[in-house]
Amino acid sequence: MAEPYYSDDHVQLWHGDMREILPALDITIDACLTDPPYGETSLPWDRWPDGWPALVAAHTSSMWCFGSMRMFLERKDQFAAWHLSQDVVWEKRNGSGFMADRFKRVHELVLHFYRGPWSTTHHAAVRENYHGPDKHSQARDSRTPHTGDIGAHHYEDDGTRLVRTVLRAPSVRGGLHPTEKPPAVLAPLIEYAVPAGGLVLDPFAGSGSTLLTARSLGRRSIGVEADERYCEAAATRLATPDLFHQEAAHV
Repeated sequence: MAEPYYSDDHVQLWHGDMREILPALDITIDACLTDPPYGETSLPWDRWPDGWPALVAAHTSSMWCFGSMRMFLERKDQFAAWHLSQDVVWEKRNGSGFMADRFKRVHELVLHFYRGPWSTTHHAAVRENYHGPDKHSQARDSRTPHTGDIGAHHYEDDGTRLVRTVLRAPSVRGGLHPTEKPPAVLAPLIEYAVPAGGLVLDPFAGSGSTLLTARSLGRRSIGVEADERYCEAAATRLATPDLFHQEAAHV
């Protein structure tokens, strides 16, 4: 097998079709995080690679996948080997509207899938600083109707809250790839599914945003990209020290 297009102590980037590259890699991955071509437009690069979710399933039991509702419904049979854990919405400040007779689309979905027992699938709740009123420490009963009675418990306000299922971040304007994702959206997904020092896969790596974000968070990563133009762009970004922090400052 050929050498990676780019590699360092934390990242490998391969150039080629993931359906050929991935089976040749003898690896076990903590999670996959990817944004595949949806196959919803006539653009040359927007072609759904049949069978890719099953190929990923051979290497990991956890996957975040960006997509539209249409994509997930039309391709549901290709996700048959996976169980749905949860869905998260990325809300953009400005979206793209291809149809003048529809609501303007300002969001994308990212779904988390898993295989096997949930108890053996790595998942770590991600928390963020809370800027609302302090609830302080208190003992109370919890009897939420739809979750049942869990009885009295002690609540300690540590100044943080669970990250919510709607992630708000602007789109990347003037990016190196037409569907480039901002680090602010990728980071909590990686932190949730991949332990520190763990390995994340992006089989549609584009300009390397997943790889760059993973490295900045102390995770290792493997990416595969079919278009050499974007491999070159990703390699340039990955070779620039502290690029994630420079770009994050402008998100």
